[in-house]
Amino acid sequence: MAIIAVLDFGSQYTQVIARRIREIEVLTRIYHFTTPAAKLADENVSGVILSGGPASVTAEDAPRPDPEIFNLGVPVLGICYGLQLMSTMLGGAVRHSDRREYGRGMLKVEAANSPLFAGIPSDSRVWNSHGDKIDQLPEGFIQSAATENSDFAAIEDRERRFFGLQFHPEVSHTDHGREILENFLFKICHCEQNWTMSGYIEKSVNEIRNRVGDKRVILGLSGGVDSSVAAALVHRAIGSQLTCVFVDNGLLLKNERANVEKLYSDNFTFKLKIAEASDRFLDALAGVTDPEIKRKAIGRVFIEVFEDAIHEIGEVHFLGQGTLYPDVIESVNIAGNPSAVIKSHHNVGGLPEKMNLKLLEPLRELFKDEVRALGTELGLAKEVLWRQPFPGPGLGVRVIGEVTIERLDVLREADAILEEEMFQADLYYKLWQSFCLFLPVRTVGVMGDERTYDNVIALRLVESTDAMTADWARIPYDVLQIVSNRIINEVKGVNRVVLDISSKPPATIEWE
Repeated sequence: MAIIAVLDFGSQYTQVIARRIREIEVLTRIYHFTTPAAKLADENVSGVILSGGPASVTAEDAPRPDPEIFNLGVPVLGICYGLQLMSTMLGGAVRHSDRREYGRGMLKVEAANSPLFAGIPSDSRVWNSHGDKIDQLPEGFIQSAATENSDFAAIEDRERRFFGLQFHPEVSHTDHGREILENFLFKICHCEQNWTMSGYIEKSVNEIRNRVGDKRVILGLSGGVDSSVAAALVHRAIGSQLTCVFVDNGLLLKNERANVEKLYSDNFTFKLKIAEASDRFLDALAGVTDPEIKRKAIGRVFIEVFEDAIHEIGEVHFLGQGTLYPDVIESVNIAGNPSAVIKSHHNVGGLPEKMNLKLLEPLRELFKDEVRALGTELGLAKEVLWRQPFPGPGLGVRVIGEVTIERLDVLREADAILEEEMFQADLYYKLWQSFCLFLPVRTVGVMGDERTYDNVIALRLVESTDAMTADWARIPYDVLQIVSNRIINEVKGVNRVVLDISSKPPATIEWE
């Protein structure tokens, strides 16, 4: 069975490329950028995609693939760094741009009859994330599209079937990115559709059974989509060998513990244990303001709580988690690739180096929308699958700065108002995330002719499909007005509400 090979140069979007290809039901695999061309030939690849990456091709130590990649006789598509790499290795020139391109841009297709842009409008929006640009084309290449700041936003050598894109077709904010990838897969590589979610479930269930055997698994259940789907998948594989533990860490949303207990008693049959550990987490966070130290402290205490729970449950060998690929690629370098670490997630980079449990993470190669598709295949209810994402460290990373009970209580009340109004406006399920943050600043205000000096709440409302890219949601002003007025009037200690209008990149969705 022919496959598409994605060579990983450390881009935060590498897995998104593979995921987009899986959505189109084409088999794909991610390979380290040093993979020999001979290995790809042995595995009968139908095409090669060179991913983006944080490096500059102008640097002496810039990562490069086996040059024989270009002699395999199969199509090659370079994306962002991959485009610049292809240009450099084939005789072109790349330089630092005077103007960087991050976020939205306008693409103008200029080459007639380009197979890569077949059926694509001549003008469309794309998503950029780069600081270098092509200065001179390699021999045999022509320009096929441009953006405001790059004459060579797309290039191609049709005879050799080499194509390059300066923008990212794999992210959801590129309007016709899927169609561009489909053109590469079907019109240029002549692939067949052969990947399905049902096949992924069967493969995962078998892998879990083979790895776990007759051992027992304890799984951290947060009430969110990721841990719920992970629990359902592991339960399908090993049944009663699974025990789920919900940790009340004191960093939860308002009424979250009661809501989770009801949600799971109504929708699931696996064993659920509640672990009360609020004081332990708050003690570990006392005086801590650095976000990385917060996440690692929360990860450490989570493991301690789980190890304590084992003594009550009996012998357990595996710790199951709902870790997703966005968690992994923001926290650690994957398979030694040259990626940059963005932040530690409590269940990835925040885990202690030594644990008494083996990790079982059946979703760590999937993205959120894939997890929801997986959950649908497993028969999970809408109220489970379509809950907005909630970070593993909880409100610990939404109270900016030091975490205290007083700050948590203020944030909980504000967030409950925002959620209520999102449902009232029929926006909750339309947004990727809508949440409040407690800012470590106080501002002057006037209430009832009296001067106040109180706290600030920030609103973060974003649209996304996979958390790899996101844009701030254009919420109706009247809804924002209601939310702001209610928070200021109903939450004691708040006199100002602000709105975060940053996209990802360059910002992240969470602030810490």
